[in-house]
Amino acid sequence: MNRIILIETSTSLCSTALVEDGKVVCERLSSEPRAHASMTAPYVNEMLKERGLGVKDCSAVAVSKGPGSYTGLRVGVSTAKGLCFGAGIPLISVGTLDTLVWQAMDGGLVPEGCRYIIPMVDARRMEVYTAVFTTDGKQVTPTEAMVVGEESFKDQLSEGPVLFIGDGAGKCQEVIGTHNAFFVQCCPKASGMTKPAVAAFNEGRFEDVAYFEPYYLKEFMTTTSKKKLF
Repeated sequence: MNRIILIETSTSLCSTALVEDGKVVCERLSSEPRAHASMTAPYVNEMLKERGLGVKDCSAVAVSKGPGSYTGLRVGVSTAKGLCFGAGIPLISVGTLDTLVWQAMDGGLVPEGCRYIIPMVDARRMEVYTAVFTTDGKQVTPTEAMVVGEESFKDQLSEGPVLFIGDGAGKCQEVIGTHNAFFVQCCPKASGMTKPAVAAFNEGRFEDVAYFEPYYLKEFMTTTSKKKLF
């Protein structure tokens, strides 16, 4: 039996799942702010304990590789690496946008006649991390950080219904809104990684545990406090 631990921490939702032979048997979710570091590893432990398993009983660990929150991705990847190192099992990475696309397809969220699925991960203000996918999960445009405006995705929308999904979809609704645009505001979940993670495992597409890094897309920005400490 193939068992894969799934970890998704690229947005505000902290999510883990356990898959056995392609079926989700355990799942944990929390939208508590800034809780990824304190919850991710305990969630994995809870799931394994629930099934009477240890990490070494699993075949691989799959983690979201981004794009998304810098801190969230660091927590997820660090946790996944630790599990892989400790148990001697392979590491799989799944793109955050791919997870949202499969969430839409497996969750019955794709409207009738839909031509494209466009996942959107919030990148603050009117910017999103996004790409265009066909309804069979194939990515047809590069992943990019885009400031969404009235002309965004005009070509896709002219062809027919388009589904926009992700935690950045809602804020774009008023700007993009046409009769062909459908919106689902949600965060990517670990369970949405199931099919791409299983496919990667079956095909032997593993990451180098020592050197793998998340795909941030944009550099991490820091700000300097204006408060005087002394």
